[in-house]
Amino acid sequence: MADEPSNHAVERLRRMEAKLDRIIDDVGHLKVRVTSLEGNYAAMNRRLDRMERDMHQVKRRLDLVEA
Repeated sequence: MADEPSNHAVERLRRMEAKLDRIIDDVGHLKVRVTSLEGNYAAMNRRLDRMERDMHQVKRRLDLVEA
């Protein structure tokens, strides 16, 4: 009978460890995805900045804005 509580505690700890391992894996996957999103966001901002410069140049050539 003395082993029952100990076995129960050990089994519960093993289940908790397995759940924690899954959480750690999930957080690792989320980090990868967020890093990818950040890179895509930065690239999109660079493209928008380039488009803004190009648009300003076009407007200047069409005399729509002052040089």
